[in-house]
Amino acid sequence: MKKIVFLALAACFFIFSDCLALEWKKLHEQADKQDLVQSVAAVQNNPSVENNYILGLAYLNQHRDKEAEQVFRKVIENDPSAIEAEWGIAEVLRRQHKLRQAEKMLNKIIQTQATFYPAYISLAYIKYIQMDFEQSVRLALKVMQAGKGKVDLSNYVRAYCLYAGAKGMLAHYGGPFSKLVNGLAVKSNLDTAQKLQPNAAGVLFGLGSFYLLAPRIAGGNPDKSETYLKKAINVDPHLSDAYVRLAQLYKLKGNSAAFTWYLDKALTLDPGNELALDTQSGACKYICAGS
Repeated sequence: MKKIVFLALAACFFIFSDCLALEWKKLHEQADKQDLVQSVAAVQNNPSVENNYILGLAYLNQHRDKEAEQVFRKVIENDPSAIEAEWGIAEVLRRQHKLRQAEKMLNKIIQTQATFYPAYISLAYIKYIQMDFEQSVRLALKVMQAGKGKVDLSNYVRAYCLYAGAKGMLAHYGGPFSKLVNGLAVKSNLDTAQKLQPNAAGVLFGLGSFYLLAPRIAGGNPDKSETYLKKAINVDPHLSDAYVRLAQLYKLKGNSAAFTWYLDKALTLDPGNELALDTQSGACKYICAGS
């Protein structure tokens, strides 16, 4: 009898955890559908945990990270169990390039609630920057395998973009077999992301980067790269990585003035941007066009 009760309680726990994750999935998708003004108004009308969390997400979408952090901390004050808000703070730390602090928080979040998939995406970004591309692939794949039913659309698409980007880096640093196997995974996964969310800035950036960095025999096309990267900036003017890739493109074309302008723009938006600093130094750890 005790065993039956225990199993029933365990089942309830897992069902509840899954429902909780699905609830936050809906909030992420709602945040993507409404603008910042609507999010602020919603909190003014009803300062619930849910509305404040959506407001924090809206600030993140606008790259207003300090305000996002303030809102997420307010959520935690009202609901100390809201690990989703802890993720929001970890994501802000990641954007501030405080990678060790963010990584520690994200690992704890994943251990606590394994179905909160935005944490996997944030951690995959960190692993990419740390050049642990194998781990970045594994984390992105975890989200992809969860499926659209359990992941909000934006993070589901980000998983495909991250998977493609990390695979591209593995191909770049690997031998002939790696270049073949991992290289083939780049465009196909970007194509999947494009079908899911064709106008997402991250998708446009991924395609622009592919056409910039891939050899011509594998589909590289500088003109297509320029088109996609400029579209990415048009969708998200704060996407500093896109400015860096455009800078690399113009250096490849011999336009030193445009190279300097776009690289300076990226560093103005984000002085600690790893891709910009890598390009500026000439180290090209994350690949430079023509390298």
